[in-house]
Amino acid sequence: MGEVVLPKNEVDEEKQAHVEIWKYAFGFTPMAVVKCAIQLQIADVLESHGGAMTHADLSAAVGLSPPVLRRIMRYLIHRRFFKHETLPVPDSPISYTQTPLSRMLIKNSENSIVDLLLLESSEAMIAPWHKLTSTGAPPFVAEHGCSIWEYGSANPEFNKQFNAGMACLARLSMDALTEKCPEAFTGIRSLVDVGGGNGTTLRSLVKAFPWIRGINLDLPHVVADAPQSDGIEHVAGDMFQAVPKADAVFIMRVLHGWGDEECVQILKKCREAIPAETGKVMIAEGVIREGEEEGGYSDMSLALDMVLYAHAMTGKVRTYEEWDYVLKQAGFTRFTVKDVDSIISVIEAYP
Repeated sequence: MGEVVLPKNEVDEEKQAHVEIWKYAFGFTPMAVVKCAIQLQIADVLESHGGAMTHADLSAAVGLSPPVLRRIMRYLIHRRFFKHETLPVPDSPISYTQTPLSRMLIKNSENSIVDLLLLESSEAMIAPWHKLTSTGAPPFVAEHGCSIWEYGSANPEFNKQFNAGMACLARLSMDALTEKCPEAFTGIRSLVDVGGGNGTTLRSLVKAFPWIRGINLDLPHVVADAPQSDGIEHVAGDMFQAVPKADAVFIMRVLHGWGDEECVQILKKCREAIPAETGKVMIAEGVIREGEEEGGYSDMSLALDMVLYAHAMTGKVRTYEEWDYVLKQAGFTRFTVKDVDSIISVIEAYP
C-alpha cells in the first residue's frame, strides 16, 4: 500500500484544528482575566487618572506587584482591553491607555458590562456548567436543587446581583432598540413591561418616549428593590396569573427562559391585557434563522442558547418557526420581526 496523501484543504483543516483546540482547553482564561481586571478596578483607576498611567503608577494604584500586573496587562492588551502608548512628552515612559472595550469595564459608565460579567462569572452561575450532562434535572437545578428564580428568592445577595446583571443587559440593548424601532411606540399611552426587573428597561423607554405611562410587573422580591421613577408604577405579581391592563405589552428576554408550554401561558396572559382591536405585544428576544450562517447561527445567539440551557429550566433561543408556533398557540393572528442587533430582535404580535 502506498502513502495516502490528503488533499491540501484537508491538510489545512488538520493544521487549523491543532491550533483551534487550544482555545477550548484554556477557554476559561478570557472570562477569568477580565473578571480580575474588574476586581482590580483597572479601568476605573485609569479613568480617574485621565485615561493614561505608567506601569509603575498603575501597579501602586491597584496594589499588585509590577511583574504580576505586567502579565495580566499583556494578556488584556492582546485581547484589545487597553493599549500601550507613549505620551507626547520628552523621555516619557510607555503608558497604559483605555480602549472602547476597556471603557465597558468602568463600573458606572453608560455602556458598562461589569454587572453582567460579574453575574455570569459568579460561583452560583459557573457551577451549573459542570452539570451539562445531567439527565435527571436541568443543570442549574442539578447543582443547586432549585430553579434560578427560587434560588434568587432564597438568596438576597444573589438576587441583587442577578437583578443588576439583567439591568445591565437591558441597558446595553435599549439604546439600539429605541433608535431603530421608534415607530413601534407611536400612539402607545400605557405600556406594561412583563418581567421588567428593577425597571431599567421602562426607564429607558419612558425617557425616549415621555408620553408613555409605564407599568413594571415582576415578582415581589424583585420589585421590592426597584427604585421609584417618574412615570413608572411598580406592580408585584405573577405573569402566569395576570398581567396589568395597558395599550401594549413589552417583554424582553423573559420568554427565552421558559419552555414552549410556559411561553404560551405567559403570552395568553399578555394578550388578555391588551385591547383586542388596537393592542399588541412587543417581544425583544433573539431569533435564530435556520440556514442563515451569518444572520442565524451567530456565535452570540448560539452561546446564549447554551447559557439558557445551563441556567434556565427549559429555556432556549427560538427559531423563527418556533416563535410562529408559540404565538399561534397563544392566540395571536400575525406577527412581524425586526432585527435590532446581533442578539436581539423585536417581534410585534397582534391579537
